[in-house]
Amino acid sequence: MAAERYRSLSFWHDSLADDLTPRASLSGDHAADVAIVGAGYTGLWTAYYLKKAQPGLEVTIVEAEIAGFGASGRNGGWCLGALAGIDKWLADPARRDGAISLMRAMFDAVDEVGRVTEAEEISCDYAKGGTISVATTAPHVGMLQRQVEEFRSLGFGEEDFGWLDPGECRSRIGTRRNLGGMFMSHCAAIHPAKLVRGLAEVVERLGVRIYELSPVRSIGERTVLTDSGQVRAGVVLRATEGYTPRLLRHGRKLIPIHTMMVATEPLPESVWDEIGLAERETFGDPRRVTIYGLRTADGRLAFGGRGEYYFGSGIRDTFPPDDAGFRRVQHTLVDLFPALREAEITHRWGGPVGVPRDWRPSVGLNRLSGRAWAGGYVGEGVAASNLAGRTVADLILERETELVGLPWVGTPFPRWEPEPVRWVGVKAIRALAESVDATEMRSGKTPKLRSRVLRSFVG
Repeated sequence: MAAERYRSLSFWHDSLADDLTPRASLSGDHAADVAIVGAGYTGLWTAYYLKKAQPGLEVTIVEAEIAGFGASGRNGGWCLGALAGIDKWLADPARRDGAISLMRAMFDAVDEVGRVTEAEEISCDYAKGGTISVATTAPHVGMLQRQVEEFRSLGFGEEDFGWLDPGECRSRIGTRRNLGGMFMSHCAAIHPAKLVRGLAEVVERLGVRIYELSPVRSIGERTVLTDSGQVRAGVVLRATEGYTPRLLRHGRKLIPIHTMMVATEPLPESVWDEIGLAERETFGDPRRVTIYGLRTADGRLAFGGRGEYYFGSGIRDTFPPDDAGFRRVQHTLVDLFPALREAEITHRWGGPVGVPRDWRPSVGLNRLSGRAWAGGYVGEGVAASNLAGRTVADLILERETELVGLPWVGTPFPRWEPEPVRWVGVKAIRALAESVDATEMRSGKTPKLRSRVLRSFVG
């Protein structure tokens, strides 16, 4: 019964060959050099690089459900060489050089994921086709062209970012409204659940112990506490992302904002001839309420959008098929690609992503307490978690590498406001973003005041 429940989490889970039977739970007291809370990408990548560097290290992972239960198994399938919130660092002359180094490290992370999956024989449908941000309204054109110019001024080249004129863009992606677009080469399409489940098997072979169905109640002094046992370790890494509020005394470090996705039936080649995405490019547009999509390896279109925040950092893992979030996502999908109006939607799913108060991810280690953290990816964590895992591994092993000097290292997450202020604020930001998008779609003009106010909150 448990395996059936996990298979229903998403299209990605449903299409796994893995039977999803949970591993054994934690029971009794255990000791380790490093204990990791959360068997998603961040925790598994950290374990992987720790064991590769020091095979004799004792590493234990404790997971509330099964490996890949959360965002790592349910995301949009983008392995993207970008990091949320980095724009403010790039705009600051004092931090610009570090931010550029961080961006280049993110580019490398996309290739590193491909390298490791090939070396470890993890079949996750990796295809580095890049990503296209399509200008679907007139304001998007200037916005995207300015972004290309800004990236060029920072030293990035045509091989990194380029402008596609309308003809070029339409030849690659056939959206109904297409005024050109920005192409970024540093992105790969993947099957996220195959990646996370395969990575779990790899780290187990390396000697990492993974305990599933073992919800962690609290992280104590170098201790991970569950109802049925505990792990004592020299370092404890919190890698819980959108589920962080469920930990005692962690309710305001990250908030869970849900994203919603749908997947079509496999589409005939005649439809793909109209839609494009021949290289399995990922795609979206610059609207403020994020949308994202890709062509799956089996010929479906998987598409999603940002969803809801629930009062008190409430978390939902399943949604009824008629949820309003699914209706919004499907309406946007058909608006972009009218050829999909009659296509069957075979899967609908959603789940939480972790969002920090300053909208920027962070990694770090407090040596005095032995507590490490990584996350806050705002939904862009597939490649970022790989970089985070390598960085945390270097911090734990006290290796003075270039990674430990990157600007996202060492700054703990600022706390979110208490409720009801938090709920009101997040809802207001969402409403403001929707109103700016609606005005641009309707009038072809950007409401400048509302746009500036929005940027002051989220960049």
